[in-house]
Amino acid sequence: MKKILLSVAVLALTTTASVFAQKKVDDIAKFTTETINLGKIKQGVPTKGVFTVTNISNQALIIEQANPTCGCTISDYTKEPIAAGKTGVINATYNAANPGHFDKHLTVKFAGIDELKSITLTGDVVPAEEFDKAKPASASATKKP
Repeated sequence: MKKILLSVAVLALTTTASVFAQKKVDDIAKFTTETINLGKIKQGVPTKGVFTVTNISNQALIIEQANPTCGCTISDYTKEPIAAGKTGVINATYNAANPGHFDKHLTVKFAGIDELKSITLTGDVVPAEEFDKAKPASASATKKP
């Protein structure tokens, strides 16, 4: 009798745990890429990266937040629900004020999911003078008359 009661209790706990199991971001959303390398960008020129997210669930997907981790990056994102199989975007604009390498992160929160997703903008800010010198000559300058 004790074995039967123990079996029933274990079965009840297992069932309860699976009912309350949380979905993960990877169960509902797929990013085309989680890191965008902007390459070499000109100092003083804000530069945007666009993250595309696909709803891989069978219910509408809502992006609740896409928060940058610093004040040098701003974000905007698809506000309306994303239908199953459709895509939405998260725009991240980095203010390229200081020269040097950067890795800037955004924290994404989806409705109904406790887990947060981190996405990253990376690249190198080049001083304006150096950036302009490194640009190749335009095609029109190399054309023969």
